[in-house]
Amino acid sequence: MTEDHPVRKESAPVDSAPEESAPADSAPSSDGTRAGAAELHALRARVQAGPDEKATAAQHAKGKLTARERLALLFDPGTFVETEAFRRHRATGFGLEARRPHTDGVLTGWGQVNGRTVFAYAHDFRIFGGALGEAHAQKIHKVMDLAEKAGAPVVGLCDGAGARIQEGVTALAGYGGIFQRNVRNSGVIPQISVIMGPCAGGAAYSPALTDFVFMVKGTAQMFITGPDVVQAVTGEEITHEALGGADVHATTSGVAGFTYDNEECCLRDVRHLLGYLPANNRELPPAEPTCDAADRRTEALLDIVPADPNRSYDVTRVIAEIVDHGEYFEVHERWAPNVVCALARLDGRVVGIVANQPARLAGVLDIESSEKAARFVQMCDSFNIPLVTLVDVPGFLPGVGQEHGGVIRHGAKLLYAYCNATVPRVQLILRKAYGGAYIVMDSRSIGTDVSLAWPVNEIAVMGAEAAAGVVFRREIAASPDPEATRAERIKEYRDELMHPYYAAERGLVDDVIDPAETRAVLIRTLAVLRDKHAPLPSRKHGNQPQ
Repeated sequence: MTEDHPVRKESAPVDSAPEESAPADSAPSSDGTRAGAAELHALRARVQAGPDEKATAAQHAKGKLTARERLALLFDPGTFVETEAFRRHRATGFGLEARRPHTDGVLTGWGQVNGRTVFAYAHDFRIFGGALGEAHAQKIHKVMDLAEKAGAPVVGLCDGAGARIQEGVTALAGYGGIFQRNVRNSGVIPQISVIMGPCAGGAAYSPALTDFVFMVKGTAQMFITGPDVVQAVTGEEITHEALGGADVHATTSGVAGFTYDNEECCLRDVRHLLGYLPANNRELPPAEPTCDAADRRTEALLDIVPADPNRSYDVTRVIAEIVDHGEYFEVHERWAPNVVCALARLDGRVVGIVANQPARLAGVLDIESSEKAARFVQMCDSFNIPLVTLVDVPGFLPGVGQEHGGVIRHGAKLLYAYCNATVPRVQLILRKAYGGAYIVMDSRSIGTDVSLAWPVNEIAVMGAEAAAGVVFRREIAASPDPEATRAERIKEYRDELMHPYYAAERGLVDDVIDPAETRAVLIRTLAVLRDKHAPLPSRKHGNQPQ
């Protein structure tokens, strides 16, 4: 819908003078100022009302809220301050000169989320389908620059049809400016993308560059090329949802960390996530008072984790038992579930937890779980969040597909992330820790500050059965009773090299603790490390494995 400029009265030329001068002691007339203020409020009301009711009804019919309704849910009531509400594009051609709505299809500004400043932009699909043009992009650039200067998080509510075709290369350049700012602010301020509608083509790269991606099921789609192009080029027929819907990105591609059935629940959890993050990389995450005692015993852990290394259990039960009030916020819950990455609090202070999940693929590390954990470790290190690593890992997943898929390269990402992290790091070995996967899961040898273990831990190159089969292969083969000899040698290997105190005797584990004291020990240990200072060598940046 086109909005006309308000009609303004012509003012007298500056070099003309009134026939009579007003008395020096008389007050100036306020009629013009009052009229201008009234005109401003009327214009602002029209801008906030947005396009006609038909466009709003169409948005609601798709199960989507308007941009202003979304911002109202994101921010504390009455705190959102809009910037450049009167901005209009200056493009011509293809009928654009006759359609110049205010805001140019994106709302930008800042407000409070639980009393803390957050910046945001929200595409308004009702105007040009939320497509990005020059003015639209410049508004986003400005709010991202303000967020950087203020040292505050920025949230993008994405619901746009990509670049505005009628504006050509200027629209593409607008995306470039957004990407540049995403990278410049990476690890400096938290960046969150919330996909609530289409996000196609170049638009999809910005969310991929941010720290967290939320998606709403049924309405959100992300892809570089849409189904029509895919069919034209490859002959494959696929729907928008199957190509780039929320479920696909949450379970297959790993692009989306969180998915929701509706926008209200989605924005509620965006607010919740912001409560775990500092405003910027110069601050610590916000601490909260807690009535969960720091010395609370965790007796349930004695029963949750079976001593038999071949028996499965759900590691999220361990996490819930340890952290404050059993509350944690899991990232990428539906992707690479053989490792759990979660934000939680211990004694009111935020920690990042990385844990092998024996309930899925026996807790092995593979390509996807290595990528998932590496990204999480890197994020925590960027924003001063201490790391607690819970280890129960049988090794890396074997197989031709894993090797050809680059498990070496992807596993190295997790190794790099841990070695590069300077935040406090605590490793806790719950049960087994075998081979290279033990090293990668923040072992003492790669720089964890404190390594702890439960009294049923097994740290070794491999399991006793496999080790005996390699070390005593010839002896077992030549034995008149191979099975008896195998059993004897397995027991010998386990007794000599895999008993719970072997690593502690060699200083690779700092202490073996009672599982019932896990919470108290972790809190005490992290308190000691709170002021840790571990500068890295001077360099432009590392060359991280890709």
